[in-house]
Amino acid sequence: MQATIETIEILNDLIQINNDRIEGYEKALHETKPEDADLKALFSSMINESHEIRMTLGTEVNALGGDMDNSTTNSGKIYRAWMDVKAIFTGHDRHSVLANCEAGEDAAQRAYREALSDEDLPAYLREMVSEQQQILKRSHDKIKALRDATK
Repeated sequence: MQATIETIEILNDLIQINNDRIEGYEKALHETKPEDADLKALFSSMINESHEIRMTLGTEVNALGGDMDNSTTNSGKIYRAWMDVKAIFTGHDRHSVLANCEAGEDAAQRAYREALSDEDLPAYLREMVSEQQQILKRSHDKIKALRDATK
């Protein structure tokens, strides 16, 4: 029973980081200038990606007898507040928006590494979480490449 509760907590932590990611990219969409239509499309795609991941995780939480978490992490809220403060000083230029998005992607990767380090995570969920981490890693790498191209 304790292992099930811990597994639900792990999955809900990943749901929260995906909720953070959704909110972060929604914020980034608002900060993106009209001439950066490519970023708007990319950010919308990443929002959809996290919605799908979130629903998959939520299905597993429900199957384990838990309730899917609909909140965001405290660190995510702090991160989004930092984006607001930083924007005052740096503006909403392409490089700044991409750098902020990369920081969010780094946080998602840390959350997934932490989840995968839990020895009690059942094998079938470990495989699912690992696949999600790889999807998010590809997104991270796209963001990083775009950020690096704006230097």
